[in-house]
Amino acid sequence: MTSLQQSRRGPCDNDHPCANMKGDQQGLQGGLALHKYWFHIGTFPIRTYSTLFLLAFLLGLGFTIYLAKVENKAKYIPAWLDLGPILFFGGVIGARIWQVFFFDWSFYSKNPGQIIAVWHGGLSIQGGVVGAIIAGFFYARIKKIPFWALADMAAPGLLLAQSIGRDADFMNGSAYGSPTGSNFGVLYPVGTLARLQYGNHPLWPSMLWEGQADIILLGILMILKLRRWPTGWLFVYYMISYNLVRFFLEMLRGDSPRFLFHWDAAQWTAMPMVAAGIIAGIWLWLAERNKKTDGQSTAAADV
Repeated sequence: MTSLQQSRRGPCDNDHPCANMKGDQQGLQGGLALHKYWFHIGTFPIRTYSTLFLLAFLLGLGFTIYLAKVENKAKYIPAWLDLGPILFFGGVIGARIWQVFFFDWSFYSKNPGQIIAVWHGGLSIQGGVVGAIIAGFFYARIKKIPFWALADMAAPGLLLAQSIGRDADFMNGSAYGSPTGSNFGVLYPVGTLARLQYGNHPLWPSMLWEGQADIILLGILMILKLRRWPTGWLFVYYMISYNLVRFFLEMLRGDSPRFLFHWDAAQWTAMPMVAAGIIAGIWLWLAERNKKTDGQSTAAADV
């Protein structure tokens, strides 16, 4: 996402070109679709992006713990309570690295002081997942907890959190789409980067559709949980399904630079993740089959 681009270029600073734009009443009313700040404590702003991001993480973690309890996996709850801050910081670091080096290096290379300004937004979901996976993997190895069992448990909470995170993008005016070419779409208010870039043109609600798709994928996942699958397959489902959805919805994005094949950075991230998910799924299935075969051989030998 390029929410940091939004925050650094708008709302209008005095030295920014948008300060010379004459906002009409219609454009100002468009602010109902954008709300970067809840309120201020003195001069300190309470940002919608930051608070919704934190809420998304807490609700995702809480949902994971709730499912562990109702699915008779309460023995994992202490591990999830320990993992909470580890996954949070691992995810934020991964999300920021992805954003800085893969999505918007042209800006950060010229403004290195902005690299740590995560409160402005600019966190990549895909990088956050990678960072959290790495942090969770090392935790599982140290604590001798099955990593893939934890990953399966994490998948529903991830989808819930990502859906809320897209609401944060919308409120922040980031991750916006390209022009629809019709009167359908989101018209951003005067002073936003989307309005500066595309003017009075409705844009595809790409981030809203992605948030809705996350809820649909979550519903399908909850149905899949009704039967037994090889350990790790539920997380593999998440990796493949989410990144496929992300790949196609990125075609509607209007805030990201394009590279080879006219793909943006998110698409170039999504395809390797889909491939990794397929490979992991095959490997987990073979491991499960070999485990059953070994078990049957041992039972036959005992007879």
